[in-house]
Amino acid sequence: MSKKRQDLINHAERLFYEYGFHSVGLKRVIDEANVALMTMYNHFNSKEELILAALKCREERYFSLLQEVVKQNQDSKTNALSLAEAHVDWIRTHKKGCMFLRAKEEYPSEESDINRYVIAHKKSLIAFLKKVNFNHQEAMRLALLLEGATSLSEVENVEEVSKELLCLVRHLF
Repeated sequence: MSKKRQDLINHAERLFYEYGFHSVGLKRVIDEANVALMTMYNHFNSKEELILAALKCREERYFSLLQEVVKQNQDSKTNALSLAEAHVDWIRTHKKGCMFLRAKEEYPSEESDINRYVIAHKKSLIAFLKKVNFNHQEAMRLALLLEGATSLSEVENVEEVSKELLCLVRHLF
């Protein structure tokens, strides 16, 4: 990937996460990425394409973080705790909640590629958990806990949310 494309994605992701998708215009993204408008259009045909690229980049980082802590030989309780701890570390770094759900709120149309991508992302979490040896019910439970922790950390102290998340994981797994 070219440096300019990556700069555009990085700046777009930060700006969209910080200020929202509709409130950030392409001019602000290209100004902060220090690229020309034509450079942006050489890499992306539209703002929506740039949003999708930013979401994909974020998704890759998130799943890489989760993959790092999962050990195939460990029991599901140990893996669930490791995943919950990694998720809380993610929340501590990304304090404004779920960028994907915010994208879905701003692009609610079922025909929207962004909306469809967000739905696929949420399903990918459950698929990832199944791939690392959780059964369907366990994957659903853990996804619910992680999603709930993300949501609650927007309005409650993240350390308290973390403590309760880990308590629930210990109890359920």
